[in-house]
Amino acid sequence: MTDLPERTLSQFVEPITATASAHRGQRMRNFTIFLVDDDQDVLQFLTTFVRAHGYRSRAYSLPRRFLDEHDPSVPGCVLLDLSMPAMNGLDVQREFVKRGIERPIIFLSGFGTVSASVEAMKVGAVDFLPKPVKDDELLNAIRVAEKRETIRLQRDAERSAITEVIGQLTPREREVMQLVVQGHMNKDIAPLIETTEKTVKVHRGRMMRKMGVRHVAELVRMVNKVLSET
Repeated sequence: MTDLPERTLSQFVEPITATASAHRGQRMRNFTIFLVDDDQDVLQFLTTFVRAHGYRSRAYSLPRRFLDEHDPSVPGCVLLDLSMPAMNGLDVQREFVKRGIERPIIFLSGFGTVSASVEAMKVGAVDFLPKPVKDDELLNAIRVAEKRETIRLQRDAERSAITEVIGQLTPREREVMQLVVQGHMNKDIAPLIETTEKTVKVHRGRMMRKMGVRHVAELVRMVNKVLSET
């Protein structure tokens, strides 16, 4: 079911076809825009629009199929219709939250309400744009989504690298690391793990070298980046 009558749909499409030739031929970015709308005409024209501006795209007319096939590791954002039968755009966003998926979402709607837009933005939507959408507003929203996704990917890569290094620590080194992060001195750690202060110093030195840090403050920042994920 489309949000738009025929006359409005043609207005929605016009800026897309007008700008396509100006951007055709440029190299595609490593950024996929997932298009979810139950109107096939809208999907077709949105696909033309985003590809004309150098973005990859994947189009879905069924929200459930989109969720079933979605790969969160692919860099990108979602251009999501609000009003769809059976499962609307807010339902898709809620499912993302349930699955722990951080994916920038741009909502499009011909019948948007204040309450729907407030809910969408509270959960982290990039924007809530009315149909017919202006091409510059849509492009701006996509660029904001692209920046957010870049930051997320960098953060996830950093967390993965830290987690990998922590995994290389011995059980005793991890134990010492946890106590150091909690603010304990070597002399306090020794009785807690039933060893000598000299042995604690050895484990602590090895742990710090493996973690690639020289100061406790650096270690705390690294560990907190991993802990903030949980």
